[in-house]
Amino acid sequence: MTPPDLPERAADTSADQPWPVRLLSMRIAEYVEKMSVLWVEGQVVQLTRRPGARTAYLTLRDPDVDMSLSVAIQVNALDAMPTPLSQGARVVLQAKPVFWTQRGSLMLDARQIRPVGVGELLARLEHLKRTLASEGLFDRERKKPLPFLPRTVGLVCGRASAAEKDVVENARRRWPTVRFAIREVAVQGPTAVTEVTAALAELDADPTVEVIVIARGGGSVEDLLPFSNESLLRAVAAARTPVVSAIGHDVDTPLLDHVADWRASTPTDAGKRVVPDAADERRGIQQSGERGRRALAGRIAGERRHLTSLRSRPVMADPTAIIRARREELEALRQRSRHRVTAAVHRAADQVAHLRAQVRTLSPLSTLERGYAVVQHADGRIVMDQADLEVQELLRVRVARGDFAARVVGLP
Repeated sequence: MTPPDLPERAADTSADQPWPVRLLSMRIAEYVEKMSVLWVEGQVVQLTRRPGARTAYLTLRDPDVDMSLSVAIQVNALDAMPTPLSQGARVVLQAKPVFWTQRGSLMLDARQIRPVGVGELLARLEHLKRTLASEGLFDRERKKPLPFLPRTVGLVCGRASAAEKDVVENARRRWPTVRFAIREVAVQGPTAVTEVTAALAELDADPTVEVIVIARGGGSVEDLLPFSNESLLRAVAAARTPVVSAIGHDVDTPLLDHVADWRASTPTDAGKRVVPDAADERRGIQQSGERGRRALAGRIAGERRHLTSLRSRPVMADPTAIIRARREELEALRQRSRHRVTAAVHRAADQVAHLRAQVRTLSPLSTLERGYAVVQHADGRIVMDQADLEVQELLRVRVARGDFAARVVGLP
């Protein structure tokens, strides 16, 4: 019950009228107490069981994110399990949330606990597989090609694991100078998902890393569960760097194999796939060189044969023959042109002489040379009629060779 001098509701509190810690703790405890008994699933990351104690304590962690709750459970409930409970196990438990007002902590009071069976896990994985496939995360079109010769290979693997050795040794056997950026993380257990995801993000942010290999050896379905975790799968799908899945062996198929850009059957296979074989590349270069030399020799031989064929032709035996023939043709054309021009000039000269004779015949001068004269008035008018003349008028008379003046002395 709230004291009369304090606000009844949390929304009514203020800096002048705050709730004391005890009142807030009791209100939280009252709210939690109203929650019903529920079933919750998680992964056991810590188990404390003291000899002779009737209550055991464990930490239940969400397998996808870094969240956990403390759980108290009766020892006889643990003993009722078909197999002893171990850290990393996936379980479902029936519990009632409890808030401890003295410590201000939330805890689950467990009544029953059951392991999550393999069949149930496989069913959940199949459902997740269908969901991711429907979103297109498995589509071939979205997968990125692996680089031919990466500058640096990123490797996410277990600490001092055989998978790391298999990838590194096989890659360096094929290409001795290959460089690795190795991130050793937990590859099973409660922290595997967060550590692998963090290592993937770190390598993906490194511009020198051109391909990332996620590798671990084989194991049981439970051991490989982190590599079918939805948050890890979405992180791999969102990575800019091509990712190679090298989890387990041929029979092991975690969902990472479907999301990764390339699936290696084993870590050894991944080491062989991320870099080319230097010996094969040298052989390929040598073979390409031999093919190039043969092609060049064949081309030269063909051109030599073609040149010999050209030189054997008559025109090549006497290169000036074609020039002489063209010179003779040119000289003939020049003579023909000269004859035609000369003939045209002669015809034109004859025509000009004829026209000159015609002009001379029709010329007034020719008439004057026959004894005729042209009589003009003083103003230059030609005398056409004697009626136009006046006595004592001075006239101009033009003859064939010159002119003279005459005066009219009388008219008939």
